[in-house]
Amino acid sequence: MLLADLVETVDAVTATRSRLAKVDALASALSRLEPDEIRPAVGFLTASPRQGRLGVGWRTLSSLDAQHSTASTLTIGEVDVALDDLAEASGAGSVAARGDALRALAQRATRAEWDFVSRVILGELRTGALEGVLLDAIARASDRPAEVVRRAAMLSGDLGDTAVIALTQTPEELEAVGLVVGRAVLPMLASTAATATEAVASVGEASVEYKLDGARIQVHRHGDDVHIFTRNLADITHRLPEVVEVVRGMPVTDVILDGETLALDENDAPRPFQDTMSRFGAALRQAQGPDFTVLHPWFFDVLHVDGRDLLDEPLRVRRDELGRIAPAHRIPGEVTSDPDVAERVSADALAAGHEGVVVKAIDSTYAAGRRGSSWIKVKPVHTFDLVVLAAEWGYGRRSGWLSNLHLGARDETGEFGGGFVMVGKTFKGLTDALLTWQTERFPEIAVDETPGTVWLPPEIVVEIAIDGVQRSTRYPGGLALRFARVKRYRDDKRPAEADTIQTLRGMLRG
Repeated sequence: MLLADLVETVDAVTATRSRLAKVDALASALSRLEPDEIRPAVGFLTASPRQGRLGVGWRTLSSLDAQHSTASTLTIGEVDVALDDLAEASGAGSVAARGDALRALAQRATRAEWDFVSRVILGELRTGALEGVLLDAIARASDRPAEVVRRAAMLSGDLGDTAVIALTQTPEELEAVGLVVGRAVLPMLASTAATATEAVASVGEASVEYKLDGARIQVHRHGDDVHIFTRNLADITHRLPEVVEVVRGMPVTDVILDGETLALDENDAPRPFQDTMSRFGAALRQAQGPDFTVLHPWFFDVLHVDGRDLLDEPLRVRRDELGRIAPAHRIPGEVTSDPDVAERVSADALAAGHEGVVVKAIDSTYAAGRRGSSWIKVKPVHTFDLVVLAAEWGYGRRSGWLSNLHLGARDETGEFGGGFVMVGKTFKGLTDALLTWQTERFPEIAVDETPGTVWLPPEIVVEIAIDGVQRSTRYPGGLALRFARVKRYRDDKRPAEADTIQTLRGMLRG
């Protein structure tokens, strides 16, 4: 298939809000793919190339000087081979080799095709074709039951592999995809509620468990062979030797565990989230000096034990089994249907420095890869009034709209030079009405415009909801907002009433 056909499909998906229309467009494209095009095409559609990270950033792509083709000749297979070349470039001369490979690909692509490829490389397609929509499209194109396709994707952990099986193999082979120790599965996800009381009222008798401010891990053990995966299914075993040793010490031969890992301070309180994540983003140091961050594992679920799959067993059974094999590493919590008990556990979790609680229906099964109503997370949401310093032009469905906001906090003491200090960006929470208003209003008051960005005077106050803050060297205030989203604009507030960088810094632990 020509890449242009896939680009046309993505344009159609982006242009509609109808889930049915998205599924129709994607299914039509999938049904026309050759077998060896399926896996790379699915990677392109989800902006997750099968090669993984390619070592190419926005700055490299934006500075590339290439004359694009006027005719569409590139095939999906040829683009996939070019991405292989990018992924394999390493060592001395790799920067030049990547540049040459990118330039050759850009010259063969039309302008529209190159825009698409660039967004795939950066992982920023934003078509609205989320994995759930693509799963339905795979089911339609292959004429397989959607629930069978969905379960195969969850248990294989690979949407591309699932598409290949569904589109090229027998129904029996698709149904045979199951849980395999050593092969990561998509994690079960939680919906949200405002309070523990509300969550218990929704699910009934539940296991109310601490929600740790750590990193999600899935651990597989077969004999002494242990593999640790992130929530995105990346293998990070070599980075967490202390977790490997804990799991090797359990009285099992085969096991699959779901949990979290995080760093603790000298008082056994959780250290800042980025202290934990520092172990995920850099190679493990062999010399473990005094500043080495030790990570501690806690588990809240078990999916398999010694030949027995537990996915379809109720949480009550899985919880008991976890208590048998890992009592010292089970996340704290209580089983209750009493909202007062749930609120007490929530208060205890917050007092211990954790994020909140997750309330889980005690008889629920493990729905891998699903965000259902059986697990409900409850954590406090903080709101702050910040100023808009700039806005970036959107792309995809938001093309032609000013979208991503640069947010600033007021420097009350002058320790950061006075004025307003940038603390993060967000495009979340913006309705079409707000996007339209921003696009009309911001250029009227702009003080400057650079490629892709409109710069504003610090006049407009916006209320932002966040889950917290974390240390960051990216912004001058030394922190960044976590999960920021727009609640509303505050026409009733002046910039002098905006929240301060000092207030935000006060939320940093330690």
